[in-house]
Amino acid sequence: MLFTTATFALLFLPSVLLGFFLLGSRSPSLAAAWLLAASIFFYGYWMPAFTLLLVGSITVNFLVGARIGVAVAGGEGDRARATRWLVLGVVFNLGLLAYYKYANFFVDNINALFGEHWVIGKVVLPIGISFYTFTQIAFLVDTWHGKVKEYRPLHYGLFVTYFPHLIAGPVLHHSQMMPQFANAAVYRFDSRHFMAGMVIFCIGLFKKVVLADGVAPYADAVFAPADRMAAVPSPTEGWLGALAYTFQLYFDFSGYSDMAIGLSWMFNIRLPYNFDSPYKSTSITDFWRRWHITLSTFLRDYLYIALGGNRKGPVRRYLNLAITMVLGGLWHGASWSFVLWGALHGAYLMVNHGFRAVCDRLRWSDALAASRSFALFSWALTLLVTVVAWVFFRAETFPGALRVLRSMVGQSGAAGGVDALLWNAGLSSAVGLTWCAVLAAIAFVAPNSNLIGERVSAWFERSQTARWFWGSVAVAGVVFLVVLNTTRDSVSAFIYFNF
Repeated sequence: MLFTTATFALLFLPSVLLGFFLLGSRSPSLAAAWLLAASIFFYGYWMPAFTLLLVGSITVNFLVGARIGVAVAGGEGDRARATRWLVLGVVFNLGLLAYYKYANFFVDNINALFGEHWVIGKVVLPIGISFYTFTQIAFLVDTWHGKVKEYRPLHYGLFVTYFPHLIAGPVLHHSQMMPQFANAAVYRFDSRHFMAGMVIFCIGLFKKVVLADGVAPYADAVFAPADRMAAVPSPTEGWLGALAYTFQLYFDFSGYSDMAIGLSWMFNIRLPYNFDSPYKSTSITDFWRRWHITLSTFLRDYLYIALGGNRKGPVRRYLNLAITMVLGGLWHGASWSFVLWGALHGAYLMVNHGFRAVCDRLRWSDALAASRSFALFSWALTLLVTVVAWVFFRAETFPGALRVLRSMVGQSGAAGGVDALLWNAGLSSAVGLTWCAVLAAIAFVAPNSNLIGERVSAWFERSQTARWFWGSVAVAGVVFLVVLNTTRDSVSAFIYFNF
């Protein structure tokens, strides 16, 4: 590459911001075009080979969406034509996703099942394809429902490619973004938004570089040998590995989401929050209202409800929940481990809804809602089943996941001594448990970055001195963390870059 990652980050963002606001003072359309070009360049820096695929996908979806819009505007007589265009667009999007994300998985399973030896070569996964595919499917469906009112190609292209979200989300909805791109005030510099965004960006970067990457080696030291060398960890290692990944994943992905939100605030653009302290959840339903909120919303609105939701009786409702979560698991990756992870959460949701139905029938709901001991039990149980499911999400193989789970219930196979896997990796279980305790305290007790961001924004609106002082501190923190991350022996990508 022409630049190191740090150099690229430190040169790209200031250049884009400067051009955006300079052009925005003259013409919002020129500023939007500049941001669109910068977003495509940003994607091309990471994946130059698939830039044309991104642009082609945007072009096809926009044209299909326009066709659907024209047919919908024609009234009921053109409804069938609108439906045909919708089906064509959805098939196009899912076809691209199926080939690039699932072709190897499909062929490998066919070969294993029938003893064949088909070879299609290694299909490389374009970064961000899951996110921009879901974003555009939602656009087509909403156009079919008559909810889309704007078809400006410039704003549509920017909606899909907008660089803070393009690579790893959040999953955006056109109704959240199009009005903002059409607002002339967005293109004028606002020091309050800029400095508050810098603070949120710094928090997200700290989550990734310090917290997530700091605890990651303890998860890797347990899961890698369990997957690749058939090693069964000690009970301490099993729990440490599972908890380390539980917190690594949260601080990694929520850190990216915070960075995307913070960057957008600097551009006067609001992205939807993607996390709301999910490990404080007291039920699995509550968990899915707080974890990866934009994906949960997409699955609910465009899959669960489309399947019938809860409108066709309890049996169909539970089946729809199971299908939605299995497909949600498969969205994360072409692996049976992801399918099983989704199936587990589908089962969790079915049990949760069934339990609530029984409590309502027996009139226990009010008493349980008022019980602090039941709330504590519900929280602990929710966290436990979430950690168990994360084991399948993290493990590269099904047998590897089972080895970690066996160790967690006391079936240790560590022949090399207590905590041998950690010892071999040069790690200490005491240090790892301390890491988990600190991260747990932050996740369970501390205010989340959504609340911090809103408070900072309100504070900066009242105090210009605080705005510039803490904004400058955040700028220095960002530069320090970027340089620190670059000078490490190994730099880990965001986990959701793989999805």
